[in-house]
Order: sequence, then structure tokens, then C-alpha cells
Amino acid sequence: LNKCKFSYNKLQLSENLAIGIDESIEIDVNDNINDDNEESFRAPIYEVERRRNFAIISHPDAGKTTLTEKLLLFGGAIQDAGAVKARADQRKATSDWMEIEKQRGISVTSTVLSFEYKLNEYDYHLNLLDTPGHADFSEDTYRTLAAADNCVMLIDAAKGIEDRTRKLFEVCRMRKLPIFTFTNKMDRPSLTPFEIIDQLEKEFNLECVPMNWPIGDGDEFQGVLDRATMDVHLFQRGDRRKKITASIVPYSNTDLLIDVIGQQFYDKLTEDIEMLDSLIPAPDMNRIQNGDQTPLFFGSAMTNFGVELFLKTFLSYARRPSERIANIDNIEDITIPPDYNEFSGFVFKLQANLDPKHRDRMAFIRICSGTYKKGMKVNHNRMKKTINLATAQSIFAQDRESIITAYPGDIIGIHNPGHFAIGDTIYTGAKRVSYPGIPSFSPEKFCYIKNPNPSNYKKFQKGLSELLDEGAVQMLRDRYDDGNGNPILAAVGQLQFEVVEYRLRGEYGVDSKMEALAGFSYARWVGGGWDAIERAEKDGKLFGVQIVKDRWNRPVLLFRNPWKVTQLDNEETYLKLEPWAMPP
Repeated sequence: LNKCKFSYNKLQLSENLAIGIDESIEIDVNDNINDDNEESFRAPIYEVERRRNFAIISHPDAGKTTLTEKLLLFGGAIQDAGAVKARADQRKATSDWMEIEKQRGISVTSTVLSFEYKLNEYDYHLNLLDTPGHADFSEDTYRTLAAADNCVMLIDAAKGIEDRTRKLFEVCRMRKLPIFTFTNKMDRPSLTPFEIIDQLEKEFNLECVPMNWPIGDGDEFQGVLDRATMDVHLFQRGDRRKKITASIVPYSNTDLLIDVIGQQFYDKLTEDIEMLDSLIPAPDMNRIQNGDQTPLFFGSAMTNFGVELFLKTFLSYARRPSERIANIDNIEDITIPPDYNEFSGFVFKLQANLDPKHRDRMAFIRICSGTYKKGMKVNHNRMKKTINLATAQSIFAQDRESIITAYPGDIIGIHNPGHFAIGDTIYTGAKRVSYPGIPSFSPEKFCYIKNPNPSNYKKFQKGLSELLDEGAVQMLRDRYDDGNGNPILAAVGQLQFEVVEYRLRGEYGVDSKMEALAGFSYARWVGGGWDAIERAEKDGKLFGVQIVKDRWNRPVLLFRNPWKVTQLDNEETYLKLEPWAMPP
């Protein structure tokens, strides 16, 4: 009831909210809607309230895809969980659906998994974004985080915070996402929980609030104490693929608890509880949702332990679909709430061959406001035209299902005949809406890609074009290439090139040959344009630098070392060097 009252008040507020741009300009984001308009796309309050959208991030091999599978298992979305291992006798993970992912036992692309979960008679709708952990696929992860409202940060209990986790945390902080931390693999020798807390607070300046507390670790791992209920959930090994229900002993039942875990672990737990109660702050909803405080959990995803306990607490504190900043009619920084009268959303991912039998292309769209309705017409901000969304599909890894409606926080798949690019905004209504674009980041590996079989020219070009549209690998060309030369692939890591080569052969039936562009490790876009390039060349400033262009004919400089990048950036400021670029 309180939730409904809060939502109703917020709804009334959004109807009358005027956002001041300066003293002379005010905009009401909903003032273009006529009350008699039967085509209002406002989302029902209940549907917005029950949605939770989140991404999972971690360093490679921390157990991210395993945790994803177990969340699906406890959510009832699957009945048999598979771990990501390259073994013939083990099920492949639902979220790793590409053939190369199954064979190598790694995640190479982000996946959307939507499912329902009932908690205390309340039906939640969860949209889980599983991201690649490998550093070579960073760009796909960065784009996916743009579509998330919450973040689950997974940490290996034995290793603590690792390099990849640090980088992804900074992206989450930049986007001001609530961060929930799950410390995994407690059934193996681990750092102490106080060491984990110390790392998080010192490195990330992030206040930690343990929601449960581990008892032992490794072979002596006994379970966790739920600090909210003061119940001890006892650890037991069972069928890793099936749901297990942990035995529960109240902490207040001293004799039974000592009999189960032993006097030594009981004494240590009692000591830890006293320390936590005196030193650790209570959970603060506002601080959690602002990303200033992280709820901390302990468990073992591989053995299913602590996962459902985490999920239940997560749903209590996670942020519902949040308001988004956009440009409206070229006026910047307007806040659009999910209960805005009109539909709006943005493209954060493109995927070719989701169904290899049909060679289709799919645009993944995060709905920010309003309701998707089957057959609706929307405006395309970049193309400045109206398009018909005849059908949309809900996505569960590789599986899809046609839907009639979808709401803020949902990820829908739209067939992409070439209309969409990453970062595009679609919207209804008279006011032009544009969400911030999603940048391409500086690649670190470069190679020429060649077609060794001229008879496959059309298939090769089609396959390469569709894979490049996904955005994980960028395409550059030599400065004077008129389009008939060999393109240059640019990526964050070497493994991306192998994926392109593998998918060209497996999905398009064409071979390719890679030739490394040796020695170059840094790329910078030139904001000053080709005039700035000519000026720098005339002054002899680009010695040892290779000049190339991106798909939109914008100049890009390739460098061999960071010293040259810094020198040019500091001395030739007219070049306006940028480590990232927005689509035009």
C-alpha cells in the first residue's frame, strides 16, 4: 500500500513537474499530451514498480555466468543449471548460447535474460543482463551497463578485488548505479570477510553493509548468518544443477547451533556479530540507490548456496526503472521519468544471427518510458523518420517470444533491417527526444582483414558488415582507401579478432585472413578534423604516426607508444585528440 501511495504521489508530481532550464525557459515533459488522447503511452504504475533491471560484472573466472544460471534456477526460469566449462558431460550455460562460447567455455557477448520471481505474494519481473567477463570484450560490457538500473558486482573470495573489477566499477560509479556485492566461492580457502570489506572501502571509497556473514571458509565453511532475521543458513553440498533448500537454525537457539557448527565457530560468530553491530552502519535505502553504500553478501554460486538469500534481499533494495536524462527539442539535460506520457527507448546492442537458420539481425532496445504496443509507430531521432514496430520480442539468451506490450526497464528485441545503430533513440509524441549516445572506446589491437577467396566477395562483405554493426570490433581504413582496399579491424583485445574469424566461417561460410598491424597500440580520434591533420603534417608533427579513418570518414591517429600520444595532446591542442568517439 505504501508503495502504491508513493508511486501515485510521484505520478501526480511528474504530471505537474516543470524543470527549470534557466530563468527564462521552463519545460514540462508531459505538457504536449492532451488528456483526451486515446493513444497515451503512459506505463501502468504497477508494471513499473515490479520491474528490476540489473547487470552482473566481475573479473574473469569469478563465477559470473554460474551466478547468472543459479539466479535463473531459483527464479524458476530454468530447471537444470549448467556451468560454463568446456566439458562434454556438463550442460552448457543458458546465457552462453553462441557455438564459440560453448566450445571454449567463455562468455563473448552480453545476454539478456527476463524472468518472473514471486516474493511474499508480490510478482517481480527481472531483466538480467549477463556481460562478458573477459577484458577483450570490454566494449560490449560498457554498452550493456548503459541499459542497467542496478549492478551486481561479483568478487572471488580468495582473490578479492581484481583488475577487471576495478575498471567496471568505475563505469558503474560514473553511471551512478546502485552496486550490490556478492562474494563468491566461500567453500574454497578465502580472505577474511573483514579483509573484503577493507578492500572495498579503501579502493572504491564505498561503504559496505554486510547483509549476511560467513561462518568459516573452504572445507570448514559452515554457512552464513542472515543479519536481518538472525538465522543461520547451514551450508551443504548437493546437486549443483538443482535447487537446494538450506537448513536454518536460529542464532538464538544456542545449544542446537553449537551442536551443529561447533563451539569454536559459534564463539567466532558471536565475536564477529558484536564487532559488526558496533562498527558497521545500518542499510540506508537512499545511500544504496545512490551508489554510496553497497550491501555485501557471501555464498557459493557453484553449490547454489546463498544465491536465493541474495536474490530476496536484492529485490528489497534494488532500484526500480529510473528516470533518464535526455535532450528534448534540443534542450539538454531534461529528466524523463518512467511514467512519462510518451514511449521512449534507446538501442544499446545489435546482434547478428541470433537465429542462425534465418540470418536475422536484432536491435536490443532498453525502454525508458511509456508502453511498447505491438504495431505502434515511433519516431527515429537519427534518421528523422517514422518507423513501424510491427513486432517485438522478449529475449531469453538465444530464445525469443513475441510480445504485445512491454514497459520501462524491459529489454525488447526489434528486427533490424538496417534502421538501427547503437545509441539510436526511438520515441512517440511531438517533442524530439534524444538520449545520450553510446561512445566507441579506443582500441588497442589492429589488423588488416582479407578475403582469400574472391568468389565469396558478396558473402564476405555481408558477413563482415553485419558483425561490425554489432560494435564490438570497429572498422578503420587507410587514409586514401576508397573502399576497395582491405579494411582494418580495431578491437580492445586479440580474442575479438578470433571471434570475427570464427563467426565468418561458422555463420556465413566464408574464410578470412588476418594480418596484424604490428607496433600500434593506441588510437585517438581527431576532433579538429582533416584540416588539423594537414596542419600537423605540414609542421612535421606526425612522424611515426599512422593516419587512418573510421566508418564515417573521420580522421583517427594510431600510435606506437603513450609518450607520443601525450606529446601531441599537450603540444598540438588544435588536433583535439579524443580516446573515444560518438556516432555522428
